[in-house]
Amino acid sequence: MPTGTDAGQPASLEREGMDAMAARRELRRAAIARRMALDPGEHARRSRRIREHLAAHFPQLSSLRVGFFWPMNREPDLRPLLADWLEGGDSSFAALLPVVVDRDGALAFRGWRSDTAMVKDRYGIPTPAAGDFLPPQALLIPLAAFDAAGFRLGYGGGYYDRTLARLRPRPLAVGIGFELARVDSVHPEPHDERLDAVVTEAGVHLAGRQWSAGM
Repeated sequence: MPTGTDAGQPASLEREGMDAMAARRELRRAAIARRMALDPGEHARRSRRIREHLAAHFPQLSSLRVGFFWPMNREPDLRPLLADWLEGGDSSFAALLPVVVDRDGALAFRGWRSDTAMVKDRYGIPTPAAGDFLPPQALLIPLAAFDAAGFRLGYGGGYYDRTLARLRPRPLAVGIGFELARVDSVHPEPHDERLDAVVTEAGVHLAGRQWSAGM
């Protein structure tokens, strides 16, 4: 009698896949717990360092359409930097926030300013209430965990992986997180999109290369 799955996959490979999924869930849970344990002052300090690294090492962002994220559950807060770039006067710059239009599709993006009317989406995340959809040229992407190979572990929805896979030209993809999110491996899956860089409070990391800035 066959011992594999209905698709003919050996049971050992199925177990390996399940083990990897369980490992990813535990990595996500532990990383988010570490982030949630940050006190407000330390969170603010680390967020400020990330903004400083972004401004110093990615000056081109101030003249691009940049997708970013509304900070939830003590994610790094990038809003002051995006507001500074908006006030900088470069007409080609736009700060964009993601909009979920299809649960199984890519993200869309609408412009944001400090006075933009916001509504909460199906996940309780503030998003612009109205406005044209604009294609991002760069994405600042939240993460639960990341590894030195440039892969991120998100929150399980797959939105950013689908977005990066479908957008052409592919935008610059920069993961944003704290050092406490660094792990040996996120156990990437075939559909996971590699980031171009990760920025933490410790500096800028390019996939497979050394940090280019220190604390």
